[in-house]
Amino acid sequence: MGTALVVGFGSIGKRHVSILRKMGISVKIFSRRKIPDEQNFPTLEKAINEIHPEYLVIANETSEHFPTLKIALANEIPKILIEKPIFSCLENYKNLGNCNIRVAYNLRFHPLLEKIRTEISNQSILSVQVYVGQYLPNWRLQKEYYKSYSVSKKLGGGVLRDLSHELDYLNWIFGPWQSLTAIGGHFSSLKGDSDDLFNIIFKMKRCPAISLQMNYFDRRGRREIILNTDQNTFFIDLVSQTFCKDNTPPFEVSVDRDQTYIAQHKDMIENQGESCCSVSEATEILRMIHMVEESNLQQKWISI
Repeated sequence: MGTALVVGFGSIGKRHVSILRKMGISVKIFSRRKIPDEQNFPTLEKAINEIHPEYLVIANETSEHFPTLKIALANEIPKILIEKPIFSCLENYKNLGNCNIRVAYNLRFHPLLEKIRTEISNQSILSVQVYVGQYLPNWRLQKEYYKSYSVSKKLGGGVLRDLSHELDYLNWIFGPWQSLTAIGGHFSSLKGDSDDLFNIIFKMKRCPAISLQMNYFDRRGRREIILNTDQNTFFIDLVSQTFCKDNTPPFEVSVDRDQTYIAQHKDMIENQGESCCSVSEATEILRMIHMVEESNLQQKWISI
């Protein structure tokens, strides 16, 4: 393919640039700050007009996703991947046209999630318990955590948006969601005003009882799923990369740090993003986020 353009050069933008270049793709970068040894552009429009990218990756702050996407659509870029969550505001999803836009929920390409989705395809799901927690100051060691967008509500930070991979794969495997209730907010001594903890209970089409906790303060760093069906019990640890079924020995996989990202980019480039998260799916995740916040505010169950 031709040149790819990555917008944003924070930790996730740098990762996309590195991975795409390892894949042998020519990559240019647009960032508000000057980047040594890279071609720098005064505006995104100037970058697009000079580069004529075939593939655009939007990896800047969540609050900047929609303005960036509008520019990309106006310039008819054929393939666009937006980092999750798609936007910070629910109303931004309207009038996106027919461009090939996908959203970067790359855990869909994790072999353990692909495996569990296959294993339970013909089973009755009884309960699901999901936990994800990671100590925010350990996320981006190259900069102080309190300077990142994650600590700011205004910039689209907070666990609901930062860790919305869980919301996506729950909806992808068990959804659509039907009702939910939640409690959360900023409870720790971490700096900023964004939510650092949420506990959510869902009822979904394929499962009557799903519980999810997400937080910014687990110093061990964990990402786990316990799943009960009418036939089996499964335990998945996405950190240790193990899969347990009933009392059998754990099944281990070796997943390279970049593997799911590479698979996602290949799907975008070679298959038009067939297996990636669509705009309609991503906006449903954003609607879930808003309903979680509303449930927390009103302290009640909310249904579709």
